[in-house]
Amino acid sequence: MPPAGDGGADPVVTDTRARYNRIIRFAARALVQVWWFELVLPRLGLTRLAMRRQPQRMTRLARRFHALALELGGLMIKVGQFLSSRLDVLPPEITKELEGLQDEVPPLPFAAIRAAAEAELGMPLERAYARFDPAPVAAASLGQAHRARLQDALAADVGFAEVVVKVQRPGIDDIVAVDLAALRRVGGWLRRIRIVRERVDAPALVEEFAATSLAETDYLHEAAWAERFAADVADEPRVDAPVVAWERVTRRVLTLADVTAIKISDADALRAAGIDPAQVAKLFARVMFDQLFRRGFFHADPHPGNVFVTPDADVEGGFRLTFIDFGMMGEVPDTLRDGLRGLLIAVAARDSKRLVEGIGKVGVLLPDADTVELERAMTTLFARFGGMGFAELRDVDPREFREFAEQFGDVTRDMPFQLPENFLLIIRSMSITSGVCSTLDPAFNVWDAVEPYASELLRAESGNLMRDMLGEVASVAAITARLPRRADALITRLEEGRLTVDFSRLERRFARTEKLAARAMSGVIFSGTLIAGVLLRPSDEVLGSVLMLLSLLPLGHVVLSGWFGRR
Repeated sequence: MPPAGDGGADPVVTDTRARYNRIIRFAARALVQVWWFELVLPRLGLTRLAMRRQPQRMTRLARRFHALALELGGLMIKVGQFLSSRLDVLPPEITKELEGLQDEVPPLPFAAIRAAAEAELGMPLERAYARFDPAPVAAASLGQAHRARLQDALAADVGFAEVVVKVQRPGIDDIVAVDLAALRRVGGWLRRIRIVRERVDAPALVEEFAATSLAETDYLHEAAWAERFAADVADEPRVDAPVVAWERVTRRVLTLADVTAIKISDADALRAAGIDPAQVAKLFARVMFDQLFRRGFFHADPHPGNVFVTPDADVEGGFRLTFIDFGMMGEVPDTLRDGLRGLLIAVAARDSKRLVEGIGKVGVLLPDADTVELERAMTTLFARFGGMGFAELRDVDPREFREFAEQFGDVTRDMPFQLPENFLLIIRSMSITSGVCSTLDPAFNVWDAVEPYASELLRAESGNLMRDMLGEVASVAAITARLPRRADALITRLEEGRLTVDFSRLERRFARTEKLAARAMSGVIFSGTLIAGVLLRPSDEVLGSVLMLLSLLPLGHVVLSGWFGRR
């Protein structure tokens, strides 16, 4: 730890305290802005005013967070990347602005990296490595990587000498802890907002992100994942992964064989090496979908910096794909496989209701979800694209897909559901794969790559699908057999005048409930507007004062409606 400053305070603690306050202030200001424009103004009948510049406001908010994340580094960059994938929760203006946020930060001075590595390894770098390059290969928010060479004796034992060493940034545990503390507090705020609580479980989202982030800070975890990945693809001669030098691995230092080769997105370098980029795209897609649909353990961050093309005359095609950076890996557990099986049955039957039920079983829908609108969206999906095969889908006008995606996106953001982490990683992995392949080969078609695996999955499930279909047919037949008798009884009661429905008590209860709800909403608007004015007044005195004055209107409604109600 660096020596204390003038006041004797620990500089890391001081920095983290200021960091916590920066995150909280940004979140508070953003929440007040969103609350005012998205909730208060529409309740006051000013929806058109609130919606007039909504895309621009969302974009400005995302840009401010983008700048904050780049300034603070740490988990804030990870937060931006995480939010950019939450198409189920956030508007497209925010996800689009954040999708370009890269985990690249200025490198630390080599002296700090040396001290951190030596403290972890318990020996000087000169003793741990025969050579250690002071210039980093890459610098990220959680750590940075350097090339090195193992000592001859150790190199003889492990079978390689040239390595890449990842060293965690000093003090990153404190930064991660304070970032997660701030995020948990913001998640607690969001949980108290009814309209947010009905759409997304914010604290669960924070914990989901925390679990992923903490796993990335443990290099022992990453080393184990690297070995598991290598064992998983051992039967695939055209796929490779770096070997772990366990003698030089700790929680904060990771040493791997140096497998650097041609970056997968460097088409010019591939052609110069006599490798066809289109063939690379074809192999990359096959390997990634093989991980997703067959192996169930997959690389969830296969961006171009994490995949190399290694020329190799001894394998088919003359090249291998070498994956690195196993900090973000995904699994398809048995429970998810069962859920996907149910979804397949629903899709095969074109049954939107059963499809939504299957989505709930997978864990996508929150328990109190009202699924009517989602069922309608799925019905529309089946009506427009449900009868089309892969070949027919390829011929559909892309504008039609975009139009439906926009409509469906609005429904998903209005519905109280969120995609489980495994779903997010699957979608992220497939999206990155499709993007890389399209860059390598403009004529690449993702349907051609997916179809064999989808067909295989359907064939494997065909027996279960048939049994479930027969069970569904039997259930429908039983209902159909009972229907004439029940319908005849209902018609008889209607003809004899014995069918009555009394709505009077229900109407009176609705009237009382509406009055109470109106008073309660006015109370919420009063308190929220007053708090917003108090929070904004230090930075914007005019707007803050206006909001405080406006809070008198809903307060008057609460008082007067209560007085007249008693009269």
